[in-house]
Amino acid sequence: MQEGTETSSGHPRETARGDVRAQDCPTRLLLDRIADKWTTLLLTTLDDGPMRFNALKRRIGGVSQKMLSQSLRQMERDGLVLRHVEATVPVRVTYEITPLGRTLVEALRPMIDWAETRMDQVEAARRAYDARVV
Repeated sequence: MQEGTETSSGHPRETARGDVRAQDCPTRLLLDRIADKWTTLLLTTLDDGPMRFNALKRRIGGVSQKMLSQSLRQMERDGLVLRHVEATVPVRVTYEITPLGRTLVEALRPMIDWAETRMDQVEAARRAYDARVV
């Protein structure tokens, strides 16, 4: 088997990897999305279950309506969330995480745990730095 391929049911499938340091690398563009704070907050919120737009806005402090709408649209395009529209009056729109989005949440959890458990150390480092710089 050649490097960069894997088999599934005996058929080779290309698993080419890009160079995330290259400006036009698709993986880099995806990492930009994943590293976005709104994506992380939306995915971890939707991991609790489907929610409507305004419920998401209330739950995630500081997100503007425009940013929430843009983020959800981009995440839907990337296959991380599904948008369900019910033909009611008024129209009811619900968002939910996809299986692909759930795998991303699983990958993000250790990073979130790290941030939550290391915040004291980061704050101490910031105070020390600020004391030196001022």
